Amino acid sequence: MGDQLSDVIDLMRLVGTDLQNFEVKSAEKGLPKSLPETLSAFSNGSGGTIILGLSEEQGFKPVQKFNVSKIQDAFSGLCSDKLTPPVRPEISIEEFEGSPLLVAQIAELPPCDKPCYITERGRYQGSFIRTGDGDHRLSAYEVDRLIEEHKQPRYDIDIIEDAEIDEFDPQMVNDLLKRERAKHGSVFGRLNDEDSLLNLGAVKKDGSGHIRPTLAGLLTLATYPQKHLPRLCVTFASFPGTTKAEVISSGHRLLDSETLVGNIPTMIKDAVSVVNRNMRTGALIEGAFRRDLPDYPPVAIREAVANALMHRDYSPLSWGTPVQINMFADRLEIVNPGGLYGTVTIDQLGKAGTSSTRNQHLATLLESTPYPDGGWVVENRGTGYQEIEARLAQAKMAAPIPKDTISFFSLTFSRRHLLPDELNANMTPDMRSAILDMLTKNGSVSTREIMELSGFSRAGVMRHINQLLADGIIEPTERGRSPRKRYRLR
Repeated sequence: MGDQLSDVIDLMRLVGTDLQNFEVKSAEKGLPKSLPETLSAFSNGSGGTIILGLSEEQGFKPVQKFNVSKIQDAFSGLCSDKLTPPVRPEISIEEFEGSPLLVAQIAELPPCDKPCYITERGRYQGSFIRTGDGDHRLSAYEVDRLIEEHKQPRYDIDIIEDAEIDEFDPQMVNDLLKRERAKHGSVFGRLNDEDSLLNLGAVKKDGSGHIRPTLAGLLTLATYPQKHLPRLCVTFASFPGTTKAEVISSGHRLLDSETLVGNIPTMIKDAVSVVNRNMRTGALIEGAFRRDLPDYPPVAIREAVANALMHRDYSPLSWGTPVQINMFADRLEIVNPGGLYGTVTIDQLGKAGTSSTRNQHLATLLESTPYPDGGWVVENRGTGYQEIEARLAQAKMAAPIPKDTISFFSLTFSRRHLLPDELNANMTPDMRSAILDMLTKNGSVSTREIMELSGFSRAGVMRHINQLLADGIIEPTERGRSPRKRYRLR
């Protein structure tokens, strides 16, 4: 590693601890007992580097008389014999400040080989993941999600006990089959409705031969799937500040909240509506026409929620976890259980030809399910993320921020900044009344938000803020010069 090794050690000395992808052990008296956990964690995560012969307790200084040859043999044996599957590190001996160090680079395992676990503890007790500078045991749910990557999940065609086919909306069934017969006439043109639904995976025969809805069929075509699966819904929450901890003057933590139910097309439509209801919509006058400029483009919201509902984890352990839409003062977050599936990574999102479907039958049904406002619920061609990026770009907004973990995936939209013409249109001479009005509506505001809406300078805004503070009408949410400081009514 050469110069990179020196730079990494300098950084660890500066911060006083290990780093996310670097683990330091002195190994002065042999291999540390925690080393197998680190090997498992790096293999199950994004990889990492282990440095042996360096003492964290002594300020990341080399260990004197470090027996690098003996440690190398022991380390190689540990990697081969104590972990399943065996870890194959790239090992090198590096000189640092006149002493030898053993540097082992651990590659991330392919999805089909995860989880890597300590053999004697077994999969569910011996699988770890790296969080910050520590190794943490994976939950049973996380282990199951990794094992799921070994073959195509089929939870979406599991029969839902006690559900009946007459719970399907007849018009939606008709529209779905009409679309399938138009696309695949040589297959579905010769089948009756029941056989068509069986072939599509919307229904299956149970052990007694009775036809019942599958999970995919129920979520796509039933009027109220939550009769059987109450938490396979969408929850919406609007928070007054930038965290869930802030409260409004009434003492409540939420400005608005709602649980959205129904089939997937209905939940998507209602999700777009509730976000629209809670966000700011500006406007620009261009000649004789007015152009609305919402905080978040509705089409981008629709695509994000559709992707969350189509690609989320539907294993039984996740049935109690809804898709979440969280609106904050500065951003909108959409979170679904289950991380990215298959070969898709964050770096590949939105790139042509990249698609991997966790719920194949559900995705197929949604391709031919009509959306309430026209068209179809999804295309399922890997274009949903591209559409989100395009809509945000058209609105002069930043690209979405994805986050992928084993247990969840989230997509965050940053709130749109006002354009100069909007700032001029929103200027008001009565700043005191305007600030109080904002606080009454939103619960809390930041100095920057007042600047954006009023067009006033920071100094001008702070004059009014300081006067309201002196009058005892408002109070800060943070002390000192915290960048998270906001103001609320007392």
